[in-house]
Amino acid sequence: MSLAAPPLPTLLVIPTGVGCAIGGFAGDGLPTARLLAAASGCLITHPNVLNGAALYWSDRRLHYVEGWALDRFAAGELALAPVARQRVGLLLDAGIEPELRQRQIQAAEACRASLGLTIGPVQITEAPLGVGLSLGASGSSWGTLANPEALLRAGERLVAAGATAIAVVARFPDDPDSASLAAYRHGSGVDALAGAEAVISHLLVRHLGIPCAHAPALAPLPLDPDLDPRAAAEELGHTFLPCVLVGLSRAPNLVPEPTSRAEALHAHQLGAVVAPAGALGGEAVLACAERAVPLIAVTGNPCLLEVTAAALGLTVLSAGSYAEAAGLVLALREGLDPISLRRPLPPLSAGRPSGGVG
Repeated sequence: MSLAAPPLPTLLVIPTGVGCAIGGFAGDGLPTARLLAAASGCLITHPNVLNGAALYWSDRRLHYVEGWALDRFAAGELALAPVARQRVGLLLDAGIEPELRQRQIQAAEACRASLGLTIGPVQITEAPLGVGLSLGASGSSWGTLANPEALLRAGERLVAAGATAIAVVARFPDDPDSASLAAYRHGSGVDALAGAEAVISHLLVRHLGIPCAHAPALAPLPLDPDLDPRAAAEELGHTFLPCVLVGLSRAPNLVPEPTSRAEALHAHQLGAVVAPAGALGGEAVLACAERAVPLIAVTGNPCLLEVTAAALGLTVLSAGSYAEAAGLVLALREGLDPISLRRPLPPLSAGRPSGGVG
């Protein structure tokens, strides 16, 4: 008989495109996700955390959930139904040049042949998507689409052809000489692509109700000998697609609540949510806070935002690192009060009698 504590479903949120020191680059949130998955036994997080271009990590304790769907899950509007496999349709932007498009298809073929993934069919949009990149007032990345209807129609065709999840590859603008790209490659900037990627995946998931994720198509960059290790995964090849295909291959189905599916994960089962201490204003975190899900705020992951527990009036468990956060998750999983692990231990205080009839 196993004495191990049952899994404690835990939500890991690292916002996209806001310059997080951990999780704001090319899959550099993966070690954190693996640690929290081991501590919790069940970790729900979004592609931004798990995508490392040509690099990935497959673990059945990790649940790959697109950001819009993750917010709806946390709000109790969607349940997550684990599956053995998804048929991942490949949606390619008509704006991708023929050679670069073929590189994406070859990456998909490699994932079929080497990893055994179920991929196909392939659809090319009827017109270029026209991705535009921009930065908000805070310095966070954002993006626009000139032809969102072409994206949605291609997605509809893939679903009609049998796809149960969709990997999107859109042509992003090349700007190899930009100061923001140089800063990102050297470890001090913001991922300029992340905001536009979120727009694309949000649109598709909201419209189709199935797992979707995005990989940008870009021309290879010139060699940079001073590259920050966190950005290195994006320098390895012609495509960022493999991590997306692997993530989607076992992404849970999105099931509207209420549902009676016994195997589904529900928001009320969440035992903890982990997020950077300066980025607590997202929908998922606030939805969890409303239900008094323990919120672990990691001070050791700074970003451009300063949306703190104090600013929002939230009660949190503070962790200096994700290693400490994993310890707190493990304590919650084992039924330990995290406060009992702190020193000094605050004393219990007795309240005054409220009176009444004797």
